[in-house]
Amino acid sequence: MKNELKYPKLRHLVRSSFLDLFGSLLVLGVCIYRDFLGTIFYQGELQFGVELSELFGLVVQGAYPLGILSTFGAVLSLMSTRLVGKQKNIGNVINIFATINSGANDFLFGNASAIITYPLTFFITLFAVKKWTTNKELRKRDIWYYFYVCIGMFVAFGLVYLGAYLFGGRTDSKFLILVSLIFGLSLGANICNAYKYEETWLSWVVYNIVQLWKNVLQLNIANVVKYIFYLINAFITLFDWKGNGKNV
Repeated sequence: MKNELKYPKLRHLVRSSFLDLFGSLLVLGVCIYRDFLGTIFYQGELQFGVELSELFGLVVQGAYPLGILSTFGAVLSLMSTRLVGKQKNIGNVINIFATINSGANDFLFGNASAIITYPLTFFITLFAVKKWTTNKELRKRDIWYYFYVCIGMFVAFGLVYLGAYLFGGRTDSKFLILVSLIFGLSLGANICNAYKYEETWLSWVVYNIVQLWKNVLQLNIANVVKYIFYLINAFITLFDWKGNGKNV
């Protein structure tokens, strides 16, 4: 017999298919309106506002369709986040592919350390997929939760600065600190997600706030819209996981 939910309306909102569709269409619509689909990485530099009629020809010549793939990755990542919030392991599976897409795009937007940071996220997500197949219960906060959050931040700063030293890219201190903070928050949150800590979504709230700042600086319109939606979604999912508990 299923347990009675403490906040059924909140659970209904978290599981709403309408929010899935709304978030996806919001990202896609804004990117089309702002002509973000015409962003490419070609001949070693970013180019904005390329006409879609010219895009295919440039891709054939070696251009990377950064705008289209960023938009696709944003929608893919959004659906992954929504499904994880619904406590469905398929969300972690989708996140594997979203991570590969995001890593390539982030590198081309100037984060050279993405070469060594995103593979770590990839393997943590693989671990989450395996862990969720046997771990059905949400977990209360304990000493290990704080350990995972702290170790994620420590590892992140080390890898980001190492990547900048080895591979170049943008090396200004403000950018490296920002990228390190974002990566550290995501590392801790992804590990906590693998263990299904209720407070995982608190980490994502902070993460999404910082990501908004970063993507505004990068002019990555697809991600700006995505992280506004993510921030709202993280708040409601946090209260759902803590108030309503396990998947019922």
